[in-house]
Order: sequence, then structure tokens, then C-alpha cells
Amino acid sequence: MSTSIRRCFFILMLCIGLVSLPSRAQISNVVEVEQSLVGKDYALKSEAIVWLAQSGDDNARFVFEKLMQGNVYFHKKTKQIVYASKVEKGASLPFLFSDETIVVNKKRDFKKVGVNNQLRSELRTQLASLDLYSDDASTRFDAAKNLLSNASLEHQALIQDVIKQESDAKVRDVLALALAIIDLRGSDEGAQRAAIERISDSKRPEALQALNLAKQELSDPELLILIDKSIADYQASQKRYAMVETLYFGLSLGSVLVLAGIGLAITFGVMGVINMAHGELIMLGAYTTYVLQQLMPNNLGASLLISIPIAFMVSAIVGIIIERLVIRHLYNRPLETLLATFGISLILQQAVRSVFSPLNRSVATPEFMSGMFEVNPMLSLTNSRLYILLFCMIVFVLLVLILKKTALGLQVRAVSQNREMAKAMGVRSERVDAMTFGLGSGIAGVAGVALSQLTNVGPNMGQAYIIDSFMVVVFGGVGNLWGTLVAGLSLGIFNKMLEPWVGAVLSKILVLVFIILFIQKRPRGLFPQKGRAVES
Repeated sequence: MSTSIRRCFFILMLCIGLVSLPSRAQISNVVEVEQSLVGKDYALKSEAIVWLAQSGDDNARFVFEKLMQGNVYFHKKTKQIVYASKVEKGASLPFLFSDETIVVNKKRDFKKVGVNNQLRSELRTQLASLDLYSDDASTRFDAAKNLLSNASLEHQALIQDVIKQESDAKVRDVLALALAIIDLRGSDEGAQRAAIERISDSKRPEALQALNLAKQELSDPELLILIDKSIADYQASQKRYAMVETLYFGLSLGSVLVLAGIGLAITFGVMGVINMAHGELIMLGAYTTYVLQQLMPNNLGASLLISIPIAFMVSAIVGIIIERLVIRHLYNRPLETLLATFGISLILQQAVRSVFSPLNRSVATPEFMSGMFEVNPMLSLTNSRLYILLFCMIVFVLLVLILKKTALGLQVRAVSQNREMAKAMGVRSERVDAMTFGLGSGIAGVAGVALSQLTNVGPNMGQAYIIDSFMVVVFGGVGNLWGTLVAGLSLGIFNKMLEPWVGAVLSKILVLVFIILFIQKRPRGLFPQKGRAVES
């Protein structure tokens, strides 16, 4: 066969092949999409992907994801497309475009659908397009964020089209940042300058990444100066919000210290009792939360709310029993009450070990307390700690109202200021002592409910907070609720401010040293209160 004949034969076969393949104009159904994907023409594959995305087919997302993962194969003879992570002999593989399956007789009968970098880029664009046109704002927001990390020139037209019809301000802001990143990677100096200004106003980490990348790629001195200034502004904002986050962590730690110490402030201030079992009363509240959660496993939120009054009653009843059986016989003997309550703490720990075992128990966090509250991309607040901070304020306000507005509160204040005079006026001081100890113990139980959301519940959990509770009470002023609040929050903030510099352990030591030095100057604390303990 001569060369000219062979050449004519080749051209004829090529024309026949081109006619047999679907063109973009011919792609009008899923069957033709399937035929295009099994071929070797990547331009045709790209056109098929575009058609499938624009068709509104509910299966489009699934198909694109499988292609991106490289998990799409086709049968060499039948050209039917299946998906699987791996083709194994005897396996039943589902078809990509139908609900039917095919059994693998020979592995070599199947071949992976080819996907090159250009096709992957098209797939990413179409996946983003599907999400950006979603009816759900959160889905559009997530899609816009995903575009930030791989925004390129091919996404520009899509983003510009979406911005025109986007109603959500947060989504528009992210898309505008993506456009700015694309402009920064372009070659138009004016567009780059405007892009740097837009990016510098953003607080997203992708903005800093884009600026650092542009700093390595650009050579224009003026643009580099603008980029350096933008990076410096971004880092300054980071430091400010890091300080706010540290302050928030300090307040959340302080709220825990306030909850742990406020009950002790009542009993210590009114009765002068050094209650070393206070931590175990906190532990009982935490175990009450655990038990109720086991009884109501399908309703964690309700079980947590119900556990607050029940934990108060459990710890309050145990506290009243301790006061009636032991403490009332040891008034005016502080060292003996210390030893007695320490013994009671060991008894309560062992009782819990016998009932629940020595192992720590985990209390699940309800859905409404989980997750983060995003103020902006540089500052996110943990929901659980935010709720505990609010809970601490509520408990504090209720306790102040009880002591200021109720008959029990009036009697408690009278006994704390002058016990003998209160007795002479008809106040039953023994009853007031029992109720006061019960109130302080109940508040400790409520603190246990809050602590169960931050740490594991175990027999020794109370020991971790007894020293901190005493530090808060002594630092704030014995028996003064406002002093306890200020002291707890101050110590929490002070502790968290020191941690980045000296570490968690040394920061606690420094806080203790500070309190010792402070007490040397002001033995009665920040807000001293007159009472029996002071007078004696």
C-alpha cells in the first residue's frame, strides 16, 4: 500500500471516529455523558461534565466527587461506568448512573476513567458552582470558603455571576475576597493594588496566605511595600484578638472558680467552718449529672437542666446531714472541724468509688452547648464555656437576691455580723447554721453540674478545686459574695495571662505566691466583712 493510500485511509478512519463520538452539541442525555467519559478526549469529557452540572441532575455531585477521588471505572467491552475504591474479583460494583450492579469476573475487564489536572480543575469548579447556587445559605458560605484556598482565574466568571445575585452579606464578603485573591495573582498592577487593599481588610487566614505568596512572586517595590504593610496590619489584628481570646478563657476559668468558691464563702463567712469536704460536695453534683444523663440518654439537654435543681438538693441534703451530725458539735474549734471534714471527704470519695467504681466517667455535652460561636474569622468562642460563664452570673445574682430579699438571707446576715445579738433578737442560730451550710453545699452541687461539662467526673475531682476555692474566698474577703466574684474572675484572668509565658503549672504557683504576698498586706482580703470569724 502506497503512502498516499495509507494517508487517505487514516484520514477516513479518523473522520469516522470523530463522527462516532458525541460533540458538545450532541450531548443531550446521561448516556452520551457516559460515552464521553470513557473516551480519551479530555475536552469532550470536560464538555460532558459542564452539561451534567447544568442539567440539574441530582446525581451530578456524586458523579463529580467520585471522579475527583479517582474511583470511577468502566467495562472495556460494554463501556458501562461503575464506581469503587478498588476493583476485586467477585465484587459487585454499582453503576455510576443507575441503581444496578455488575459482578467482576476478571479485573482486567475494567479500566479506570482517566482524569487529568485540567479535568480536576473543571470538576472543582462545577462542584463549587453546585454549592454556590444552593438554596441553603450555609451551604453557599461553605462553598465560598472552599474557593478561597484554590481560587484561580477559571473561577472568576463564576464568582462574579454569583455575587450579582447573592443576598447573604457573609457569602458576598468571602466571594469578594476570593475575587481579590484572583486579581492579586493576575498581571494588572492596578487590579493588584486594589486587591491588596481589599485583602488587608480581611481577617481570614487565606488572606495572609495570599499576601505571603504574592510577596514571594511579585517584584514591584511599591506593591511589596503595600503587602508588607498589609501583613503587619493583619498580624497586629491577630495579637489583639488573641488577647481577647485569652481574656475570655480567663473569664471562663474565673467563672468556674467563682462557682466552686461561692458556696464555701457562705459557710466559711457565716459559720467560720473550714470545710475540707467542699470539693466532695462538688463531686456529688457532678455525679448527679452523670446519673441523670444515664437515665435520659436520648435527651441530653433536658437531663442537664433537670440535674441543676436535683444536684442542688442532693448536695444540700448531704451538707445539712454533715452539719447536724458532726459540725454542730465542733463550733469554735476550727482545727477539729478541719480534721473532721477532711475525714468526711475521704468517706464520700470511698462511697463514690464503691458505687460508681474508681474510673472516671464522661458526661456528654448537649448539642446546644457544643461547637463554637464565631465572632469573626480571628475570634471564636467555645459555646460550653460561654454558657458556664452566663450560668455563673445567674447563680451569683440568685444567691445575692436570696441573701438580700428573703427572711433566710436576713437571718444569715444577722448571724454573720453578731451571733449573740441575733440570738437575743429571737433568731434560731442553730437552724440558720444548718440552712446556711445546706445552701453553701447546694451551690457546690450546682458547681459540679457546670464542671461536668468541662472535665471528667471522678472520685478525686473535688480535690482539684478545694485549694482554689479557699484561695478565692481568702483573696476576695471571707463571707463577701462580691469579693468572691471579683477574686474568682481576677485569678482566672491572671492565670490565663501568665500561661503563655510560664506554662500552666508555674502560673498556678505564681498565683499562689501572689495571694500569699497580698494576704501579708491585707489579711482580710479585698473586701473585708465584719462577722464572727473576724471578731474572734
